[in-house]
Amino acid sequence: MSQPHIDIYTKFGCGFCYRAKALLDQKGALYEEHDITMGGPKRDEMLERAPNARTVPQIFIGDTYVGGSDELAALEREGKLDPLLEG
Repeated sequence: MSQPHIDIYTKFGCGFCYRAKALLDQKGALYEEHDITMGGPKRDEMLERAPNARTVPQIFIGDTYVGGSDELAALEREGKLDPLLEG
């Protein structure tokens, strides 16, 4: 089975973004990073997908809205991240 598509919206210099990407990298997950440091259409896209999101990172795995770095880490602690990454 193939890995679901992963989108992560980030900003330059964001420690939480770095932490989330490091966890995904550790898992061998491929993701598409969208840098919204300067705003633009990708920021608008993020807000459309997660209307209440005001911080980064914002992470989507397949059709699942994960949230931010803390939520991603919680999925890992609960043993729920690997099944989500496996689709």
